[in-house]
Amino acid sequence: MVKPASLSVHVISITPFDHHGEVDELGLRQHLRRMAAAGIGVYLGGGGSGEGYVLEPHEVDRILEIGVEELHGKVPVRSMGVEPRSAQEAVRLGRRAADIGVDAVQVYSLDMGHGRKPRPDEHRRYFSEVLSALSIPSYIASHHYSGQLLDIELVDHLIDEFPLLAGINCTTTDTRHLVELASMVTGRIELHVGGPEQALNALALGGNGFLISEANLAPNVCRTVVERWGAGDLEGASRAYQLVLEMFVAFQQRGGISGTKSVMSALGLPSGQPRPPRLAVPDEWTQAMLATLRNLDLARWEDWELADVL
Repeated sequence: MVKPASLSVHVISITPFDHHGEVDELGLRQHLRRMAAAGIGVYLGGGGSGEGYVLEPHEVDRILEIGVEELHGKVPVRSMGVEPRSAQEAVRLGRRAADIGVDAVQVYSLDMGHGRKPRPDEHRRYFSEVLSALSIPSYIASHHYSGQLLDIELVDHLIDEFPLLAGINCTTTDTRHLVELASMVTGRIELHVGGPEQALNALALGGNGFLISEANLAPNVCRTVVERWGAGDLEGASRAYQLVLEMFVAFQQRGGISGTKSVMSALGLPSGQPRPPRLAVPDEWTQAMLATLRNLDLARWEDWELADVL
């Protein structure tokens, strides 16, 4: 069994695109250097912030290669990918990522297509097939956006069965489920929650931290939440957490990662436009989000070179 790590924050990294819509390799390198300087782990190629659903396999490989070159030995660098339609699809990505040299891979739950949800026995077979085929530390994902959370008993079984299962990333608003999950996994594997809504709950329950898209823009304030919590500074953790939540709400209301990219561009940070079918957000949304950052005084937390834009 992989020993659980200490407290941490991980960004679900953006994929910068140039004005031709191609992966901006220089921009990606600059972005990843910011994340490393802030001391947060990085997931690459995710289906949300990373726009993984519109990436070609060779683009995913190149993004992972750049991630390893820039981050290995500095902060955790992991492959995320998107929800697969089969175990074979997940295995192919996991093996490619391992060959490229990432530290770990996330294994999403199964998307059977056409709105069909896997039965517990189908999910058990799927995860068993994937995890038994991988020789790299793996993190399973349980995400309410997929329509269901992983069964607690299934997670318990997988922990016992697969020594390289390093953690679970759980995204849920169901506090009861989180309590039950934390009680079962704490001390055995890592537990991170997706997004900031349950971040302090997870930490209070013995979890390791959270994954968050907004760290693409403001990694330092996101890291401060767990840093201050770990130091026993609850007032400092609460203040940073308030800033993260207010930023999260403002950005989720105005385009999510497309809005984040727009604000990053306005601040002179590498990001580029989203790749279709996603579209750029209206300028008034960008200005509203910049106003939020100004009101929260977030510039003093970050390394924005063009903070005077605020």
